[in-house]
Amino acid sequence: MLTLETRPQWRTLLDSATLLVPDERPAIIYLETDKAPVTVTRSQFMGEVIRCAAALQTVGIGARDLVIIAHIQNLESIYGFWGALWLGAVPSMFPTLTEKLDPDHYMQSMAELTRRSEAKAVLTTDTFAPELAKRCACPVYGTSDWLPDRDEQSETTNMMLRRPKPGEIAFLQHSSGTTGLQKGVALSHQAVLNQLASYAGALELSEKDVIVSWLPLYHDMGLIAGFIQPILQGIPLVLMSPFDWVQHPALLLRAIHEYRATLCWLPNFAYNHLARRVRVRDSEGLDLSSVRAFINCSEPVRQGSHQLFLERFAANSVTANQLAVSYAMAENTFAVTQSLVGEIANTDMIDLEALQRDLRAASVAADAPHAAPQVSCGKPIANTMVKIIGDQGEVLPERSVGEVLVKSDCMLTGYYHRPDLQPFDAEGWYKTGDRGYIADGEIYIVGRSKDLIITAGKNVYPQDIEAIVYEVEGIHPGRAVVFGVPDEREGTELIAIVAEVDVTDEADRKVIYQALRQQVVRAAEVSVSFVSLVERGWLIKTSSGKTARTTNREKWLVERAEGRL
Repeated sequence: MLTLETRPQWRTLLDSATLLVPDERPAIIYLETDKAPVTVTRSQFMGEVIRCAAALQTVGIGARDLVIIAHIQNLESIYGFWGALWLGAVPSMFPTLTEKLDPDHYMQSMAELTRRSEAKAVLTTDTFAPELAKRCACPVYGTSDWLPDRDEQSETTNMMLRRPKPGEIAFLQHSSGTTGLQKGVALSHQAVLNQLASYAGALELSEKDVIVSWLPLYHDMGLIAGFIQPILQGIPLVLMSPFDWVQHPALLLRAIHEYRATLCWLPNFAYNHLARRVRVRDSEGLDLSSVRAFINCSEPVRQGSHQLFLERFAANSVTANQLAVSYAMAENTFAVTQSLVGEIANTDMIDLEALQRDLRAASVAADAPHAAPQVSCGKPIANTMVKIIGDQGEVLPERSVGEVLVKSDCMLTGYYHRPDLQPFDAEGWYKTGDRGYIADGEIYIVGRSKDLIITAGKNVYPQDIEAIVYEVEGIHPGRAVVFGVPDEREGTELIAIVAEVDVTDEADRKVIYQALRQQVVRAAEVSVSFVSLVERGWLIKTSSGKTARTTNREKWLVERAEGRL
């Protein structure tokens, strides 16, 4: 296995156990609702990778060419990714258009992405290819355009593996954030290997582990933790489509029970989704005790979400010491920190007033007025450093809130074909844009710098308000956005909330409207100036499924000016 001790023996991602030792052990077990599981052995995986490499070469893909895979998440897209790596090309997973994405925004972004990055080709579905081809500056191939049927393809067993240099770019992760899809995070083979070696140590990873994932492969959590890591380490991966999981969340729990999975990464909303959507009859008899860690990552961690999950699945042997936390980002390949696996993640009770007024995480008793829980993301993994700086660039002491900076041996090479974006400062630190603090060596994240709302002298993080909004009956988790609106007359920012609701009756909407305002005032002690209840589908999401805060704010301002809100 790849560990800190064996790291010198590895040169590239193609030194993977799954590729180097093809045998009948499972590489991937692919699950779909109401279908028989598909088990792909290492030998079969290797054969499909070489087959795809040969097919890509046939349509003109070569070394260092950028190949965008904007496909539904299935085995074909997985083989295409590794086939491109086999050729020495640079693959990048990207979402295809779904009902959650705004079509015009998606098409514009894809057109800009392919133009800026000089993509060699886009691989997508046969259905989507004709429409996408109208917008993109490079060839767009549906499956039938580039991957022939097995009985039509010539012999590929002699397909030569190209051995890239360790410092060459292996693949791109597109870091969408909340403002666009244009930043291709370029990661070298050595950076990815460094990350996985350090992270394996933090996880105490072993050949006995089984990783289960529904996460999208165009997101760093799904791509690295839930895909590249198990394939590279030769650990069985139990995989399912994110769309299938959202509709049938019990699929994940059944997979854990049946395959005795040990590691599972989840964004914070997934804990709520599982607790609220899985019917009791669908979880009866399922044993989840094999999991060493459910790892909360990619969103601000909410203590309430962990508690809800624990209470709901206590009967299925879920315990608090299974709930771990990681702070991660595409620019660091993946993990920056990791809480200790097998131990309860620390919860820091802080004074919310001191946080809002003084940007200070003052420790208080749990029953103190204005006490608010902050869940630790753990300590930095090996060969990764974190510091907190103030507005003038000064390093802040413990418990002072400022911008989080990261430095490691697994950082991005740069943003692909974007010389206008310089990710590092003069000393090689990456400015994350996240705000947080350090206490007893552990990292706590409180929000994003660009999202911070300063209202009447208080520093308010919209994620905190959104968490309160989701507790209001009638508001669906993940279907609301909070942002600040500058007001020259008041000389401050005003808080605006846009939330999707299903109800159309005015009386019912009024109840939700009033409850929302009252709950925010009561829980956060800030007043809300604007509340807009909108129909389902109004909110714009990023490619990774996050709410596009800036884009939604602009949409809200336009519609409000036009009198539509």
